[in-house]
Amino acid sequence: MPDKPAPEIELIRAAYAAFNARDIDAALATMTPDVAWPKAFKGGRVLGHQAVRAYWTEQWSEINPHVEPIAFHLEDAGRILVDVHQVVRDLAGAVLSDEHVGHRFTIEHGLIQTMEICPPPLSGH
Repeated sequence: MPDKPAPEIELIRAAYAAFNARDIDAALATMTPDVAWPKAFKGGRVLGHQAVRAYWTEQWSEINPHVEPIAFHLEDAGRILVDVHQVVRDLAGAVLSDEHVGHRFTIEHGLIQTMEICPPPLSGH
């Protein structure tokens, strides 16, 4: 019988699935009300559900990103580093970027508190 993934990993998987489905309400349901989220394509950060909603709505009007979690690395202090395959297309469907990136999540009280963009974990670790 395979081990059941940690609830934090299931939470993060659900957040990616909701993001890729453009289901903002489902994605926000995985986050604390004062979540801190990076503005990957603009720089800076947004805080809270309404700011994340506004940022994603703007982002999706300009580009079409798809993020697929490949591997999860449990770290200390409730943090999880995710190796993510990210493909960004323009609205006509042309690929703008296709790369692996790292997303580091901090989980508080069973919800995503922060997400940071970082280098992807080295393969083999």
